[in-house]
Amino acid sequence: MSPPSASVSIHVSAPPAVVYALVTDITGMSAWNVECLRAEWVGQVREARPGARFRGHNSRGRRRWSTICTVTAADPGRVFAYHVRAAGLLDVALWRFGITPTKTGCHLEQGTWDTRGPFMRVVGGLVTGVRDRAAHNEANMRRTLEGIKRVVERT
Repeated sequence: MSPPSASVSIHVSAPPAVVYALVTDITGMSAWNVECLRAEWVGQVREARPGARFRGHNSRGRRRWSTICTVTAADPGRVFAYHVRAAGLLDVALWRFGITPTKTGCHLEQGTWDTRGPFMRVVGGLVTGVRDRAAHNEANMRRTLEGIKRVVERT
């Protein structure tokens, strides 16, 4: 796999299983994900496992958009990843959380791979108001990981 277009990491003082449970709780994602307003499972599978789908409702200021995400990896306590599409058809990105145990909790890394073609890069910029998606994602991922850290270390 090629290097991510954006990636950040943080140390979390919580067991990998606790962090994994939080990042795979799709319906609770808006509590720690910066752009996510809400998310819900789509279809019969309503748990983090490959092939499961969910819809993410996102915002940036007054701009709103939705995506359909398909879980591509779900290895409890280690990896959660999903592929994002716009309108259910057009490639947007691959997102991945990697969790590595440490002596005092775990190392949490979030990465994204921009899979948009040239047309979707222009359309995505217009819809979201973001011209430099990699820099924007990196800043948001940093805030997102800090949110995850706050939630799991508080419990």
